[in-house]
Amino acid sequence: MGDLRFIIQNKQNSLTGKGFRFINTVISAGIIKNKINILTEFFDLFLPRICPACKNKLESKEEYICSTCLNKILPADNTRIKFEFQKKFNSKGIISGLTSLYVFEKDKELQRIIHSMKYENNFMIGEALGILLGDKLIKDIHELNFDLIIPVPLHRLKKSERGYNQSYYISKGVNRKLKLELDKRSVRRIKYTYTQTSMKIQKREKNISGAFKVVNAENIAGKNILLIDDVITTGATVSECGRELRDIGAGKIYAASLAIAD
Repeated sequence: MGDLRFIIQNKQNSLTGKGFRFINTVISAGIIKNKINILTEFFDLFLPRICPACKNKLESKEEYICSTCLNKILPADNTRIKFEFQKKFNSKGIISGLTSLYVFEKDKELQRIIHSMKYENNFMIGEALGILLGDKLIKDIHELNFDLIIPVPLHRLKKSERGYNQSYYISKGVNRKLKLELDKRSVRRIKYTYTQTSMKIQKREKNISGAFKVVNAENIAGKNILLIDDVITTGATVSECGRELRDIGAGKIYAASLAIAD
C-alpha cells in the first residue's frame, strides 16, 4: 500500500512539474513577444515601417500591411473561384483546380501591395500573404493530394532585373502551412516575354507559347503539382506552364494565386 501511495505521489509531482514547465514556457514566450514589440517600436522611431497600400506608418503589431488596408481587400469566395475556373481553365483540360486568396481590383489596395512586392523589393510581403493562402488551401481542399509546389518561374533576365521571383516567396509562405517539397529548379522560363498587362487573351497565349521547359523530368513525372503565381488574369501563363508539366508526365496540376483578376 505504501508503494502505491509513493507511485501516485510521484505521478502527481511529475504532472505538477510539467504544469509549471508549461506555465513558465508560456510566460517566457509572452516576455519574448513583449520584448520584440518594444524593439519594433524603438526601431520604428528611426526607420518607420510603411504600409505599401496607404503609405501610413505600421503599428508595432502589424507586419508588412496595415490591418485597415488588409480588411479593405475583397476576398475571393468559392462562387467567384468556381466561375473563374470555368472561364479560364475548364475547356483546356490542363488545370484541375484553382484557389485564390483575393480579387484583384484596379487602383485599389491590393494592386499597390502587389506592385510593391514585385518592384520595390518588398518580397517578404509575398511570403506573409503566402501563409494566408496556405491557410485557405487547407480549409478549401479537404484532401490535399499535392506532392510538389512549383512557383511559376521568371526568365533569368527578368529575375536579374528584379533580384528575385515573387512567386517563389509566395510559395515559401504556402509551404510553411502545407509542408511539401518546394521545387524552384525543375521548370525554367526559356523565353523572355514582355508584360502582358494590356494584352487580350489571344495575344497573351501567343506571347507565352513555348516559354517554359522542364529540366528535371524525374522530379515531375507522376506527381500532383500545386503551381503558384502572384496574379491570374487570363490564365494563359499558368496554362502554358501546366501544359509543359503535363506533357512531361505530371499527374494533376492545380493552380493557386494571391489574386484572381477579370
